[in-house]
Amino acid sequence: MSPGQWAACGLTGVVIAASLVGYAGYRDALAVQTEDINTDAWGDRPAQVDGIHNILLLATDERAGEDAEYSVANGIRPDVLVLVNIDVDKGGVTMVNMPRDLMVTMPGCDPVEDKPGITAGTVDQLNHAMFYGGMDCQGKTIENITGVHLEHMVLVDFAGFQAIVDSIGGIDMCIPEPLQDPKAKLDLPAGEQTLDGTQALALARSRDTTENGSDLDRIKRQQQMIGAILRKVTTGEVMTSPATLYDFFGSVTDSMTTDSEFSVDEMAELAIAMRGVDLGRMNMVTVPVEDYNDAKVQLMEPQASELFAAVAAGEATRPEEEEKPEEAAEEAPEESVSPSDVSVYIVNNQGTQGLAGQVEPLLSGLGFTVTGSGNPTTRAPQQTTVYHAPGEQAQAQAVADALVSGAQIEEAADLSGSVELVMGTDWQGVALEGSEGGGESGGESADDPLAGLSGTSADQAVDCG
Repeated sequence: MSPGQWAACGLTGVVIAASLVGYAGYRDALAVQTEDINTDAWGDRPAQVDGIHNILLLATDERAGEDAEYSVANGIRPDVLVLVNIDVDKGGVTMVNMPRDLMVTMPGCDPVEDKPGITAGTVDQLNHAMFYGGMDCQGKTIENITGVHLEHMVLVDFAGFQAIVDSIGGIDMCIPEPLQDPKAKLDLPAGEQTLDGTQALALARSRDTTENGSDLDRIKRQQQMIGAILRKVTTGEVMTSPATLYDFFGSVTDSMTTDSEFSVDEMAELAIAMRGVDLGRMNMVTVPVEDYNDAKVQLMEPQASELFAAVAAGEATRPEEEEKPEEAAEEAPEESVSPSDVSVYIVNNQGTQGLAGQVEPLLSGLGFTVTGSGNPTTRAPQQTTVYHAPGEQAQAQAVADALVSGAQIEEAADLSGSVELVMGTDWQGVALEGSEGGGESGGESADDPLAGLSGTSADQAVDCG
C-alpha cells in the first residue's frame, strides 16, 4: 500500500474546506489544473435542482518516486470517492462516501487516449471507471448509479498531503489506544495530540490499525480526519492569518485537478454563499452496502436508493433542530438516564458482516460506553432487542430510544454491569444526534434523510473519554 493510497483521509476534507472557507482575495492561490469533461456524451442526465450543488470529489492512489511504475502498469484509480451535496438555501453540506471496492454496473465509456474504454453493462469495481476512461468515465458512472446530477468534479492526488497538514499547523486528534503499523511507519501513543503532516499521512494510510482492516473501517477514519481538518481550518488561527491561509490554499491547489467548467469565480461564489455554515451542518455518511464476494461490497437496497434519491431531489440536508419548549424538559421521566451512564455490548444477529463495527462509533458518539461487540452466543432474537439486568430497565430504554425504530426490551438475569443490544433482521440503524429514535415510526427521524446511516458531522471530535 503506497503512502498516497490512504492520504485521501485528509485531502478529502481539505478540498471541501477550501471550497467552503475561501474567498475572492485568495483567487491567485487557486491556479488549479483542469481536465475536459464531455457531459454532453453522457446521454440523458438527471435533473438539476436549483440551489443544490453536487460535486464529485475523487482522491487518487497515484504513486510517485519508487512506486511510480505501479500507476503506469495499473492506471490511476481513485481510492476515495465522495459525493458532496451542497445546499446553499438550507446552509448545509452532506458528504456521501462510496467504497472504492463497490461493485456496480458500468454505463459504458469509449476509449480515449491511453484509456481502453469499457462496454456498457459490465460489472466491475467502482473506482476502475477512472482506469477505463479517466475522470469523464468516473463521473458518468457515479451519475448513472446514483441518479444524482453532477455539477462539477474535483480530483486530488497525494503528493502534497504532508505539506497541507503542516500548512495549518497540524490536526488535533484523539487516539483512543496506541497505534503501531511498521508498514505505514505509524507509531502513535494514546491520547489527545496534534498530528503533523508525517504522522497524519501515516495514520491515513494505515490499514492494519483499523478495527477490521476493511474499506468501511478506513472510511470511518477518513471521516474523523475530515472533521479534524474542517474544525482546524474554520475555527483555528488559519482564517485570521493571511500568510497561513495563503499557504493552505497553495498546498491544496498544488495537487488538485477540476473539470474545466469549474472556474475560480464559481468557487469563490460558492464559498461566499456557504462561508457561515455551521460545522454541525456538515454531515458525512457512508452509503449503505452489503457483502458481494471476494471482500467486495454492493449497494444495500432500498436504503442506498433512498439516500441517493434524497440527494438528487435536494432533500439530503438534515433539518435544523427546532427549539423545544421548556415544559417538554420538565415532562421527562424521572427514571430516564444519560447515555454516559450506560454501558452496552453489541451483538450482530442482523446478518451483515462488520455491522457491529459500524454501529459502535455511532453509539459512542451519542455518549454510550461500548464495552465490545460480537456474534450471538446466548441470545439471538429475530427482532432487535435490548436485554438488561434486573432493575436496569431505564438503561435499556436509553439504548432503545437511540435507535431509528426502537427495540424490544427484556430482562436477563445473567447480565450485570451493561445492557446487551442484539441487532435483528428488522435493524434500521442508530438515530444520529439531533434526531429521535424509538417506536415503530422512528419518531422525528422519519423527517431526517440521514437517520440510521453510518457517519458523523464535522463538529464531532473523537473523544478520549
